[in-house]
Amino acid sequence: MTAIDLRDLPDELPPAAPKFPAAPFDSAGSFFDAYFEETARAAGTIDWVEVERASALLTEAYRAGRTVFSCGNGGSAAIANHLQCDHLKGIRTGTDLTPRVVSLSSNIELITAISNDIGYEDVFSYQLQSQSQPGDVLIAISSSGRSPNIARALTWASKHGLRTIALTGFTGGTARTVTEVAIHVDCTNYGIVEDLHQAAVHAMAQYIRLSRMATEAIADTTF
Repeated sequence: MTAIDLRDLPDELPPAAPKFPAAPFDSAGSFFDAYFEETARAAGTIDWVEVERASALLTEAYRAGRTVFSCGNGGSAAIANHLQCDHLKGIRTGTDLTPRVVSLSSNIELITAISNDIGYEDVFSYQLQSQSQPGDVLIAISSSGRSPNIARALTWASKHGLRTIALTGFTGGTARTVTEVAIHVDCTNYGIVEDLHQAAVHAMAQYIRLSRMATEAIADTTF
């Protein structure tokens, strides 16, 4: 296994988003209003050119029979696992595509073995070394973009011929600077960043599915 020194990776980008929340709220209703207002603001910071690039990259991978890998920690692991469902079963339904999608966050036995015997920072890159091939795609999901195992996976993937997509928030961290495509949410709230990452995963899956369906089939289908 080739060691990757994270000290050699680029520094994270400067912060831009306002702090949310910055003070307590008088009621749940007022907080909900502010939460969804901030969600709308943060959604508006996403670069749709990057979403277009990611969707085209994934469409080509599925069409060519490449494997798409996803990974994340904590709440982002749940999104990575959910991505496998939507991008394998969802996109396949009613289309000519049979996507190959693997979540590197889903096998707890393998994750704990690698973490215990080698190190948690290698938990995703180690799996990629055994399972991936040049031309495959890695989707790494990290709200902060600073997780060492995410940075290592993206860096290893790039060096070994994989295409890379990162979903990030806050300043984007290292993940935003080392990936090929960055879907970045400029927000300082974990819940909102994760909400929009999940929305992006859903939207890309539905868009790709729509692009492979006839108009009359779309009209008769519930998405």
